Amino acid sequence: MRQALEGITVLDLSHALAGPFCSMMLADHGANVIKLEPPGGGDIARAWGSRGPSGDAGYFIGLHRNKRGIVVDLKNPRGKEIFLRLVERADVVLENYRVGALRKLGLGYEVAKSVNPGIIYCSISGFGQDGPYCDRPALDLILQAESGMISVTGSADGATARAGVSIADMTAGLNAAFAVMAALRVKEKTGRGQQVDISMMEGQLALLGTMIGDYFMDHQVPRPMGTAYRSLLPYQTFHTRTRDLALAVGSEKLWKDFCPAIGCPELTDDPRYRTNQDRRANRASLLERLQEVFLTKPYEEWEQIMLAAGIPVGAINDIAQVVEHPQVKARGSLVDVAHPRAGKVRIVGPAARLSETPAAVRSASPLLGQHTEEVMRELLDLGSEQIAELRASGVFGAS
Repeated sequence: MRQALEGITVLDLSHALAGPFCSMMLADHGANVIKLEPPGGGDIARAWGSRGPSGDAGYFIGLHRNKRGIVVDLKNPRGKEIFLRLVERADVVLENYRVGALRKLGLGYEVAKSVNPGIIYCSISGFGQDGPYCDRPALDLILQAESGMISVTGSADGATARAGVSIADMTAGLNAAFAVMAALRVKEKTGRGQQVDISMMEGQLALLGTMIGDYFMDHQVPRPMGTAYRSLLPYQTFHTRTRDLALAVGSEKLWKDFCPAIGCPELTDDPRYRTNQDRRANRASLLERLQEVFLTKPYEEWEQIMLAAGIPVGAINDIAQVVEHPQVKARGSLVDVAHPRAGKVRIVGPAARLSETPAAVRSASPLLGQHTEEVMRELLDLGSEQIAELRASGVFGAS
């Protein structure tokens, strides 16, 4: 095997971010991902974000590499037939339609299972497939709000903020990819498929799990703390004479190394700060003292002092600095890919690295319907006349 998911076919009906993020990871590791879009504008995310001279959106280009794109009208009876014939030959169906939408079209899990008992049918939604909120429309912002994520994100003065990336969507995509892999393992052993229900809400609850655990212990409702961390300190950013510094003193051993390194050995055994619990109880006075100390030197000097002492430290980089970061360059974390219309574009490469079956960026995101005929020939054995007749009937969109 050259890649871990060679031989796995994924029929991807998802749109926006959560589902496409999942299928991107599966495709990076070799899955044959067929992105099925509706006629007209296709995936709504084709219109999101900044566009280059070709008119293609960078948001979409980075998210749909390694996939082949087809257009099929699922509201057309013959389009439904095409879909079910594809299901017969697929291992996974991935969708993030509004709950019940595909079932109303006669294309839900039970129908898919009837034509392919081994199908893994993964549905991503805001709140899950049941419960009083299941049929609510939901995008990332709504789930960050409803889950409590926004309530703990923001500045220390209490002003809340949405996370800088669509964390509810992307967490759901990660959970979906993991669940699909688990279901593929079961299918490998038993031959049976199953339905996978991924809730964006529950993905956020998982991220908030340690905070929820603390709440059940002390019944204190967590609030925004800027860059600080309620459970541990010093663990936040500080101003220096130049740029800000991120500091993570994550253990008592590190605390004992940290204090003399910054020229304050007396803090090590100060009864107010001796243990993490002591430091938590006296947070304000400790942070005030540390901020005074960090303002005495520039970031570059503090960085060398911290690294020499083995203390985790980092700079606060913006995106322009990150893409030029020496570690990013050394690891080849950004890759170039040839897009059929936009030309050479640079995108973020696969995050997970396998020594024997590495992930790879093999192709750029597809144009709308770019591979429709190719997939019809390859998977359904349709000839030119059949494809032309289906196109004329509107199954593949306007002729």
